[in-house]
Amino acid sequence: MISKARLTIFTLVCSITLLSSCASIEPWVSPFERSALADPIMTFARGPADAAFMHHVHQAREGARGAEGGAGGGCGCN
Repeated sequence: MISKARLTIFTLVCSITLLSSCASIEPWVSPFERSALADPIMTFARGPADAAFMHHVHQAREGARGAEGGAGGGCGCN
């Protein structure tokens, strides 16, 4: 049987280890790598027309449109 003190110490050590592994000073993606990640080939959809149609269908089913961001000058019009 594990004592309460040992369990507390084990939990504390595990939590500190997990939280310290998430800390990072540098960005994960370097500025010169961001252009490769923004390439259209990195999208999940196979075709842009199919993705646009399915996006439209999803918006129509949900009953909400235009809250995803995108083009515009900040006036709020879609």
